Amino acid sequence: MRRFEHKTVLITGGGSGIGEAMAREFAAEGASVLILERDQAAGERVAGEIGGQVIACDVSDHGAVHAAVGSLKIDVLVNNAGIAHIGTVESTSEEDFDRIFRVNVKGVYNCLHAVLPGMVARGGGVVLNLCSIAARVGLSDRFAYSMSKGAVLTMTLSVAKDYLNKNIRCNCINPARVHTPFVDQYLAKNYPGQESEMFAKLSAAQPIGRMGSPEEVAKLATYLCSDDASFVTGVAWDIDGGYMNIR
Repeated sequence: MRRFEHKTVLITGGGSGIGEAMAREFAAEGASVLILERDQAAGERVAGEIGGQVIACDVSDHGAVHAAVGSLKIDVLVNNAGIAHIGTVESTSEEDFDRIFRVNVKGVYNCLHAVLPGMVARGGGVVLNLCSIAARVGLSDRFAYSMSKGAVLTMTLSVAKDYLNKNIRCNCINPARVHTPFVDQYLAKNYPGQESEMFAKLSAAQPIGRMGSPEEVAKLATYLCSDDASFVTGVAWDIDGGYMNIR
């Protein structure tokens, strides 16, 4: 039997990048995958290819999240939806700060608030949050993003502690740089004509000499959400090509 047969997995932001890779991996492991996605067309593309379902919803909207998923039977919640921002505290506008907070912090809270009561009522479940090495180390020009991921890390620890006796495990994954469409878009916008050179430079920042792939993160995600990891909770798991420990 595949590890997620007869289980429902809700993945936020599952229409692209790491979220898409996780949706595909959970589906391959037998899960019924629900994609909560603001970009409905992207979500429908992935859901159609894996036999899943898409729910159009903005995770930053508390009422909309409750209306969309509050009554559903969710065995595994993957809080993946997030947005990036580049800037120091001085170059980060109030509007940008609020936008990052609404999606990356409040979005995680909204989904936890909507899904956890049902998990408790049904006797347990698993939560996985997508965090970042930015929560654990100082990165240049990542003020607001690092703030948001620091909050995700501490929310992970709080949920793991508060729900330990409710048979709910909660962990997070801390990727370093992963090659997603965001990276390509960032390079095309900021370094036109120098994309290859800058891609190589960004890749070399990881001691292993390359960026991670969404599929590698997805493999770790399915492990942490499976019964194979039943003794793992309250852990922030780095997947970083050696960045944190062997720079």
